Amino acid sequence: MLDFIFMLTRNDRTVADADRHVQTALQAGVRHIGFKDIGVPTRTLRSLNRLIQQAGAASYLEVVSLDRDSELASARAAVELGVDYLLGGTHVPGVLPLLAGSAIRYYPFAGKISGHPSILDGDIDDIVASARDLSRHDGVHGLDVLAYRSGEDVPALMRAICGCIDKPVIMAGSIRNPSMISAVAQAGAAGFTIGTAALDGRFPAQTTGLAGQISAIMAAVSRANTGFPV
Repeated sequence: MLDFIFMLTRNDRTVADADRHVQTALQAGVRHIGFKDIGVPTRTLRSLNRLIQQAGAASYLEVVSLDRDSELASARAAVELGVDYLLGGTHVPGVLPLLAGSAIRYYPFAGKISGHPSILDGDIDDIVASARDLSRHDGVHGLDVLAYRSGEDVPALMRAICGCIDKPVIMAGSIRNPSMISAVAQAGAAGFTIGTAALDGRFPAQTTGLAGQISAIMAAVSRANTGFPV
């Protein structure tokens, strides 16, 4: 079954009013909520994580730093915060020892990542090779893939990655309509993230506001999980 992970982020940065948005999401029934390690101070991330987990939802920290030292600092912050999932990042050998002994589920980025907001470089064969290599690590529980930020055939890319490993895959970045969600589900992904599209009201919805956006996304997920047309 496909999970919807609501990100409290816009353009790969945690938004300043994330505390207000997390309450809206929890009240709407969202049970997977994340944030980035850029945009707000650590004390705000700690508060967000506490709100999410106390409501019985799973918390996600997604790393967007490209340099090794910043990424390792983010991994240490994830351990300190006690998040449930650490998404993203590319320096797997450096991160794994920092997560050892914790209960954090680790989903690094497959492929070569560049820029900010981040994009996925390389062709399908290169990205699949990266996915296979990363999935062999015992401390890697799944993969995070910026599929819709790739210049490749996105449905083909998603199918190739989900079909080549036996660990769950999360599709992240730039998902903004029911057709994309349907493609993610058909590829066999375990989940996907939406942040900017919902916060900016870009997802097709019958009512305005973030609650309407989340309701529309959750309805699309329900249709995708049951095989109904988008």
